[in-house]
Amino acid sequence: MKTAAGIIPVRYDSHRFPGKPLASILGKPMIQRVYEQAKTAQLLHRVIIATDDERIHQASRSFGAEVWMTSSSHQSGTERVSEIAEKIDSPLIINIQGDHPVFEGKMIDEVVQVLQDKTLPMATFAFKRREPHLLPKENIVKVVMDRNDYALYFSRSPLPFNAQDYFWHHVGIYGYQKDFLLDLSKLPLSRLEQLERLEQLRALENGYKIKIIKISHPCLSVDSPPDIIKIENYLKNKKND
Repeated sequence: MKTAAGIIPVRYDSHRFPGKPLASILGKPMIQRVYEQAKTAQLLHRVIIATDDERIHQASRSFGAEVWMTSSSHQSGTERVSEIAEKIDSPLIINIQGDHPVFEGKMIDEVVQVLQDKTLPMATFAFKRREPHLLPKENIVKVVMDRNDYALYFSRSPLPFNAQDYFWHHVGIYGYQKDFLLDLSKLPLSRLEQLERLEQLRALENGYKIKIIKISHPCLSVDSPPDIIKIENYLKNKKND
């Protein structure tokens, strides 16, 4: 089996939530919770936090994480992950978003298994939502796919337009063949990527396929400060189950 490394790209500045990676969730900074969840995956041989911020670097070292400083000129998390990927020996790279503090490690194992097929350059996740009132929310990224579960498009706008039954909510964890990732990061920013503020559109706009792995449950993320309360309530309820 091809080995995989998990890389968590983290920056301090955020338009909606500055300092988000260090926000406390029941006494732990969010980046620590993301790192600990990544470590529960069985098929990662290492997990690395990648940042250009000394505050995040120091916090990560304090809880024992492997953390690398990266360039501050990167335009996306993909580029930051690629900088680390180029320096390590791993044929598969998993890009784990730093604002997903409660994902399950088995998701990482699933994408590693899917990418054992070397014809697949890239894979990510989505789950079905049956709340049409959430469709217009721009912080919820939607994806539509073909009959073989390859992405057709991702958008912050309603997609499909006016869907009343369900839509697919994208989860920002990505798996790549390392060689593909290195090539992708060298391509110029695409028009759709910049308009939608979605880095995965660079792959689609350049003609590459993205496999969508369907999951059956929500994967909570933090976009703004009120989301911290939702995550804390989720963790409290999980502990009481």
